[in-house]
Amino acid sequence: MRIKRCRTLFLSGMLWLVGCSDPSWQTKDISGLMPPLKFELTNEEAQPVSEADYAGDVTLLFFGFTHCPHICPTTLAKLATVLQALGEDASEDLRILFVSVDPARDDPATLREYTQAFGPEFIGLTGNEEALQALTRRYRVTYGYGEKDDKGQYDVSHSNAVFAFDRNGDAQLLIREEDAQEAIVADLARLLAN
Repeated sequence: MRIKRCRTLFLSGMLWLVGCSDPSWQTKDISGLMPPLKFELTNEEAQPVSEADYAGDVTLLFFGFTHCPHICPTTLAKLATVLQALGEDASEDLRILFVSVDPARDDPATLREYTQAFGPEFIGLTGNEEALQALTRRYRVTYGYGEKDDKGQYDVSHSNAVFAFDRNGDAQLLIREEDAQEAIVADLARLLAN
């Protein structure tokens, strides 16, 4: 209980430091526009997981694939930098779920190797086509596969947006590529303080 109180005080101080006296969000507020976090997928340990496994944490949800040349590594690196700016205490209450929409190439071992490069708060998830379709439809996200080249490789088109859910699993924010790191830090500090 005392640790949680210290964490809350730390995050409240962080809000003050980043100048978050304005009650409006600095990234895109989607509260009431998107449904709560809900899924049934497989994690990078090849275990079935659902949103209940992350209850009580602030959760970020990002769709991509490990062979992505630009969007995924750039977005995940930016989130790792944000997490570092939030401080060590934040890492205990923040989960970043990287959902691969390329299950043919992204098995659990591949996902684990990929997410480990960004930190222990990053968790790779995937599922069969039915599970992925259900989740992407839920959050109005599309993805598609390009033509295979002569080596059997292909590109996957996908969104670059990150969904942020509060500790109750309610959709709160949409973090976009153009959002400044300081704005993301401020908003996530505010979510973590609640």
